Amino acid sequence: MSAPELIWKDGKFTQTSRRDAWWLSPTAVFVGLGAFIVYATWAALQTRNYTFGPYISPFFSPELFGNSPHALFGPKPGWYPSFLPFSPAVLILWIPGLFRVTCYYYRGAYYKAFWADPPACAVSEPRMRYRGERRFPLILQNFHRYFLRLSYIVWGFLAYDAVKGFIFPDGFGIGVGSLVLVINVVLLAGYIFGCHAFRHLIGGTFDQISAHPIRQKLYQWVSFLNAAHKKWAWSSLVWVAFADIYVRLCALGVWRDWRIL
Repeated sequence: MSAPELIWKDGKFTQTSRRDAWWLSPTAVFVGLGAFIVYATWAALQTRNYTFGPYISPFFSPELFGNSPHALFGPKPGWYPSFLPFSPAVLILWIPGLFRVTCYYYRGAYYKAFWADPPACAVSEPRMRYRGERRFPLILQNFHRYFLRLSYIVWGFLAYDAVKGFIFPDGFGIGVGSLVLVINVVLLAGYIFGCHAFRHLIGGTFDQISAHPIRQKLYQWVSFLNAAHKKWAWSSLVWVAFADIYVRLCALGVWRDWRIL
């Protein structure tokens, strides 16, 4: 057994000399991510109540195929396998989903919370060897940069949806839902444009970034967002779920979309 592979030898699982409540953070992550996964899975499989007036749930945008006025290419296509459940979200939600799954921050968070790998810093874990991300399936984490590029396309559609959220049948207006969609776009922008992979894409490939003043400014801007990447990650995650809930409850008539203007 080589030294880098040895995690703990004589200690028991969760053994540590730490005196703080180290378990609080992984527990909170487990509950938070677990709740989001359950809700997002349920919401993505719904085929109704994901639009209301000019609003569309961010879980379903861009709606490639569907029965709402927001669908780009009409209803469910004939080539879609009949044995699979169909929902407009199924065709698009995998992009932001895999982007978050492979995110550098989320990887560190759910490795601890779900796999106890390790459960926290300086806390024993239930395995003897460290294998890293060199083998399948974890080697697929390297595709994060590609999911990043696809996520920018999805974000562009969400920004377009936010603009449409101000166009009502009687003309321009501002509803509470309009602001909900705008905030969603802003929080997602802070998250994806502060991504570690985007930071590398902007300036990490240069040996001397100061020789490229425009890229250096962009690099500094991305670095500023990256410093709060954890906050952007969680705030955007919570808000995208809230945006879906808001549109859904308005469509069900549970909530009223107040018109501010």
